Amino acid sequence: MTIISLRRLGIILPVISVIFGLIVLLIDPLPIQTLRNNLFDQYQRWYPRDYTDVPVRIIDIDETSLIKLGQWPWPRTRISELIEKLNSAHVATIGFDIIFSEPDRTSPQAMADLWSLEDPLRNALKTLSDHDEILANSLHESDVVLGFIVERAPMGSNSNKEKLVTKVSTGPSRPFRYINIGPSPENWLHSFDNTITALPILDKAAKGNGALSFIPDGDGVVRRVPLVLQVSGKPVPSLISETLRVAQGQHNYILKSEEHNAGLSEVKIGQFEIPTTAQGEIWVHYSQDVPDRYLPAWKVLTGEVPDTLLDGHIVLIGSSAQGLMDLRFSPLGRILPGVEVHAQALEQILSDHILRRPGWVHTTEIIIIIIGGLFIGFVAVRTKALIAAGTTFIFLVALFLGGWYAFRHYELLLNTTMPALVFFLTFVLGSLLHHFISEMEQRWIKTAFSRYVSPNKVNYLVDHPDDMQLGGKLQECSFIFTDLADFTNLIESIEPSKAVALLNTYLDQMIAIAFRYEGTLDRIVGDAVAIMFSAPISQTDHCSRALSCALEMDKFATNYQKELAAKGIEFGKTRIGIHSGEVVVGNFGGSTIFDYRALGDPVNTAARLENFNKVTGTNICVSETTLNECPDACVRPVGRVRLKGKKKILKVYEPLSTHHIEKYAPLEEYQAAYDLMAKGDQAAVKIFCALGSRYPDDPLVTLHIKRLSENTESEDNIQSDLILVKRK
Repeated sequence: MTIISLRRLGIILPVISVIFGLIVLLIDPLPIQTLRNNLFDQYQRWYPRDYTDVPVRIIDIDETSLIKLGQWPWPRTRISELIEKLNSAHVATIGFDIIFSEPDRTSPQAMADLWSLEDPLRNALKTLSDHDEILANSLHESDVVLGFIVERAPMGSNSNKEKLVTKVSTGPSRPFRYINIGPSPENWLHSFDNTITALPILDKAAKGNGALSFIPDGDGVVRRVPLVLQVSGKPVPSLISETLRVAQGQHNYILKSEEHNAGLSEVKIGQFEIPTTAQGEIWVHYSQDVPDRYLPAWKVLTGEVPDTLLDGHIVLIGSSAQGLMDLRFSPLGRILPGVEVHAQALEQILSDHILRRPGWVHTTEIIIIIIGGLFIGFVAVRTKALIAAGTTFIFLVALFLGGWYAFRHYELLLNTTMPALVFFLTFVLGSLLHHFISEMEQRWIKTAFSRYVSPNKVNYLVDHPDDMQLGGKLQECSFIFTDLADFTNLIESIEPSKAVALLNTYLDQMIAIAFRYEGTLDRIVGDAVAIMFSAPISQTDHCSRALSCALEMDKFATNYQKELAAKGIEFGKTRIGIHSGEVVVGNFGGSTIFDYRALGDPVNTAARLENFNKVTGTNICVSETTLNECPDACVRPVGRVRLKGKKKILKVYEPLSTHHIEKYAPLEEYQAAYDLMAKGDQAAVKIFCALGSRYPDDPLVTLHIKRLSENTESEDNIQSDLILVKRK
C-alpha cells in the first residue's frame, strides 16, 4: 500500500470509526449496556439523592413485628386492624407490597374443614365471619391499593399455567382508564401474559390494583421502576402509579408518546407529569439508608406511632424481613426491601426530583460521536502522537465532566461511555495509521536521502540519533578517491546534456559499487568521488573492502570507457587512489549546517595517490599501509614515493586485475626487474627495455624505462629504489 493510499484511508478511517460507533449505539449490546449502567451507578455513588421528608412512609413487617405478632402470613383480621389504625391516622392512601392471592387459612371456615370436629361445632364455626370478608369490608371503607404480579408464559408450553388457574386471573379490576396522547405505546411497554392477583373479593373491594414486578437489569440491579406495563395487550399500572392515582382521587392515566413511534415520554397522574423512558419507566435516584422512612408494623398496631407521622401520608406496607425474600440490589451497593424501591420512587415524584433520559439525549449522543470522533480521527491521522493524545484527553475529560455536570445539576443521564469508546478507538486507529504513514514516509525519505548520503550513514544516524551532534572521534579508516580524466574536453565536444547523462550513469554505478561494499559516500565533487570505509560503522576489514571496491570500480570504469569508445565517444580514464590511516571522524560545521566527514592526513594522501596515477599511467595506486591488511592481494610495486607536500616516503603499489593482465608484463618478470632496480643493478635497464618491447602498453614498465634512461643519461647511479616526486 502506498503513502497516497494510506492518506486516503486516513480520510475514511474516522468516518468508519464513527459509523461503527453509531451502529453499536443503536444495537446497544449487553456489554455496552453494562458499561452505561456502571457509569450511572457511579454517578449515584458519588452523588446519592438527598432525602427529602415528603409524605411517604413504609409500614415495615420487620423481624421484630414477626417476633411480637407471629409468623407470616398474619390473619386477614390483623391486616384489617392495621388498615383501620392507619385510617384513624388519616393517611392519604395505603399501598400493599403484598399479594393476597390465597384465602386466609386461619378463617373459621378453613379451620372447620381442617379440624376433625363434631358437626355442631363445625357448623358453629362456619357461622362466624370469614376473615377475607372482614378484610374486604375494611378495603371497601378505605383508600387501599393491592398488589399483583405479572408473568410471562413459559416458552413452548402453557401446561404449567393451566395448573395455576386458582392463582391466575384474567387481570385486576380496572377502576381507571388510559388516555393516549400521540401514537399508541403498546409496542414499547414491557409486555406480559398473565397476572397473579388478589382474591376476587379483595380485588373488587380495593380502590386500586398495582403491579409489584420490577424489570431489573442483567446484573440484578433495579435501576428503573415501571409506571405502566402491558398484560395481554392491555396497559396496567404499577403500585407506584395506582397509589398516586388513588391518593389524588383520579380516574385517568394520560400517556404521552413521542412522535414517530418513539415510545412513551411522559405519564400524567393527576397533578403529576412524570417523564419516563420509552418503556414507561422512571430512573430511580436512590438515597442513602434513612431510618425515618420506616415505621414498624407492630408499633402501628399497638398505637405507639403518633398520628402526626401518618396524617396525609402515602403509606406502603411491605416487609424487610430476610425470610420473606423481598430483597433487591441497588446501584449504591445496598440490598434493600422491594417496598423501599417503590417508596423511593414515590419520594422522587412527590419532590419533583426525577432522573431523566429524554429522547433528545440519544440524538445528542449521536451528534457528540459524529463531531468528536471525526475531529479526533483527523487530528490523530495528521498530527504528532503527543498532540493527538492531548486532544483526545481533552475531549474525554470534557465529555465525562459534561456527563457528570448534567447529572449533578439537571438530573440528566447522558451515556458518555459510547462516545468515549468511539473517541478512544478513533484515536488508536488514527494513531496507528499515522504511525504507518510516518514509517513509510521515513522509509521513503531514507531511500531518497540515501541517494544523497550513503545508506549506512543514514541507517547509523537513524539508529543513533544522539550522534547527530557536532564533534568527532579518532578512528582507523580506509579511503578511495576517484577522478575522471578529460571530462571537460568531453563536455566541449558533445552536447552538455548528453555529457551530463553519461556522467550520471557513470557516477550512479560507481557509487552503487561502493554501497555494495558498505562504503560511505564522503562527497562528490564534479566527476570525482570520495568513499570512506569503517565510518560511521566500524569495519575490521575496511582495508580489504576498500581494495576490492576499487578493483570493481576500475573494472566497471574500464568497460564503460570501452563501450562509449565503440560509439565514438571519448570518455576519460578513471584514476583511483587508496590509503588507510587514523583520522578524526564526526560532524563538522555549525548551528546552520554540518557535515559528516573525516579529517586527517590519510584523507589527503588518498587524494594524492589518485592524482599520482597521472605520473605512473596506472589506474589504481594503493599505499603499503592499506596492503599490510590485505595479505592475499595481487599487486606489484610502483616505487617509493614522496608525494607533494609530504616529507615521509611512502611505498606505493598497483593492484592487478584480470582485465589488465593481457597488456601487462608477467608479474614474475616485472618483480625480478624491479628487484634488480632496487639493488641498483644496471641489468635492470636492459630487462625493462626488453619487457617494454614485448609489452608496450604496460604503464609501469614504460615509466621505469623512462626514469632509468634519464638516470643513465645524467650519469646518476641507479637508486636502491625509485623516488618519484609528484609534479604539477
